[in-house]
Amino acid sequence: MKLPFLLLPLGLALAIPADAQKKTSSLPEFQIKKSETEAHIRFLAGDELMGRRTGEQGNFVAARYIAEQFRKLGVVPVPGNTETGTSSYFQRVPFEKMGASGPGEIAADAEIMKSGTDWLLMAGDAVDLKAPLVYASFGLENAAKSWDDYKGLDVKGKIVLVESGTPETQTPSEIIATSTEKRKIAQEKGAIAVIELFNAPIPWNTVSKFFAGEKISLAEGTATKSIPHAWVNGKEAKFARALRAVKEVTFKTSGRVAKPIYSYNVAGYIPGTDTKLKEEYILLSAHYDHVGVGKQGGQTYTPEDSIFNGARDNAFGVTALLTAAEALAKNPPKRSIVIVALTGEEVGLLGSKYYAAHPIMPLNKCIFNMNSDGAGYNDTTIVSVMGLDRTGARAEIEAACKAFGLGVYADPSPEQGLFDRSDNVSFAKEGVPAPTFTPGFKEFNGDIMKNYHQVTDHPETVDFNYLLKFSQAYTYATRLIADRKTAPQWSAGDKYEPAAKKLYGK
Repeated sequence: MKLPFLLLPLGLALAIPADAQKKTSSLPEFQIKKSETEAHIRFLAGDELMGRRTGEQGNFVAARYIAEQFRKLGVVPVPGNTETGTSSYFQRVPFEKMGASGPGEIAADAEIMKSGTDWLLMAGDAVDLKAPLVYASFGLENAAKSWDDYKGLDVKGKIVLVESGTPETQTPSEIIATSTEKRKIAQEKGAIAVIELFNAPIPWNTVSKFFAGEKISLAEGTATKSIPHAWVNGKEAKFARALRAVKEVTFKTSGRVAKPIYSYNVAGYIPGTDTKLKEEYILLSAHYDHVGVGKQGGQTYTPEDSIFNGARDNAFGVTALLTAAEALAKNPPKRSIVIVALTGEEVGLLGSKYYAAHPIMPLNKCIFNMNSDGAGYNDTTIVSVMGLDRTGARAEIEAACKAFGLGVYADPSPEQGLFDRSDNVSFAKEGVPAPTFTPGFKEFNGDIMKNYHQVTDHPETVDFNYLLKFSQAYTYATRLIADRKTAPQWSAGDKYEPAAKKLYGK
């Protein structure tokens, strides 16, 4: 028996003939060394990068590192990415950074609501208002559904009271997604402030803790002065009753000062080898930002260790991305590859939202997105995949993992709705089949949460043997999908299938 065959993982050796095994084992992803993947994660999650918070210096250093790795490996800038006037790896993403929510109160007759405990200011400058209050249901308009919550209402010079979310859903992601739109509509109609009754099925103290501090959002084109917009604890019945009953309220706030900042998505390109199929591409993605230092992290820290290094979330996924860049640049597959390291995931999937709205290459030529992200792992024998059975590439993902001695576990902790909580969902909403390739776990437990968004998430605590196998499997799965004769498809009836039909014209 020849030596190359002996070195192959047993699962692959049993699956394919000896001559094919030898050919497969010569692929670059089978030659990656542990020292290479370890070096990536040690740099990206090092103390010197200060938690890689979006828009801060450590975040810029990480972006530069990724770009220079692309250059070194022979991954070229994506054709057409010339924002800076020359071909570039960087896609500039404009943000607005808002300071912490300050003191204030909302008074509805005798009911006094205090800022920080009973309500939060989401946007707006300092004001001291006493004005009529007008209820406008969900505060939305939808011409396609003949739905207009402002029909027959005059809100000019008045404060608008709205419900959170939409009639269909009160999920946190939907509330956040629609909140800015509600403020924009109200402002366009002449309202002077918005009060939104927050009713998501999560504890108010969690909402308050998360949103009261520094807030980053995508910049909305030309900067305009925002009217005050408050989220009131709508699950507190007395507040909801008081606001729905009164005709006039007092609204006082010290405001939230906003300033423009920016960060970058880092994008590279590997042209495919097939004359026809290279016109299509696979999009590889992983976010490289994390939560920063001290109070920015939102969790316990000490003077001795206040840096949220983010080794698992998500230097781990970026290491897989760089492994794919190295191997696929050396031996490209039939379809082209676009590799994007995304910023702003930790502040609301903002880098991927921006990229999906401003793709450097047309999304209708993107047949698949393989995202990599994770909170951590507790099983180094498997890879967990969100959307494995929804996105049409189970066979390739399982074969790739098997080649490196790993099993595959589909959609752990379904109650967490994890498919819609990472950057893949920004592309899924556009119609692109988009699973997330995640370090192995079957349920959330202490082993996951012990390091998730904690200062203990250091590179030294990572299993480097597992990191190597994970990164190799991610790369090989990408190759197998890129070499398919036909593109993967959403499962029939999936909620994102209509978007796919619109995107691809099928």
